[in-house]
Amino acid sequence: MELKTVKIEVPKECNVILGMAHFIKTVEDLYEALINSVPNIKFGIGFCESSGPCLVRREGNDEELKDLASRHAFDLGCGHCFIIFLKNAYPINVLDKIKQVPEICNIYAATANPLEVIVVETEQGRGILGVIDGSKSKGIETEKDMKARKEFLRKIGYKL
Repeated sequence: MELKTVKIEVPKECNVILGMAHFIKTVEDLYEALINSVPNIKFGIGFCESSGPCLVRREGNDEELKDLASRHAFDLGCGHCFIIFLKNAYPINVLDKIKQVPEICNIYAATANPLEVIVVETEQGRGILGVIDGSKSKGIETEKDMKARKEFLRKIGYKL
């Protein structure tokens, strides 16, 4: 058994969602969930098939994001994992729809931060053990930090 770290750099103005599913039609069902969630969303999906030809399946409505997602999925190489890169939307806008896709098993991360994916490789294949999302905590929020957080959420329209 060998442990590896796969780095996922998230381009500016993008977010990434990493998860696990269980069936070849996942890539098409995720496409439908995303396209029906947010007007003008742009996305690419990479899905690692874990039986038969074991290909990275790809879908999306943006060629650059499709290429990015399929390359990162291939680098991960973990059976039935999927990765979505999206623009013009946040994960909070689509996660409920994604979680309602029948074959979705788990969401590991939904972020704009760089990710490190901890992967284990055995003779059979690869699996995701966990993720490192962004940086280590630097302290505990103060009253000033709390005020800034609340102002930010209102500025971007997520709170009244």
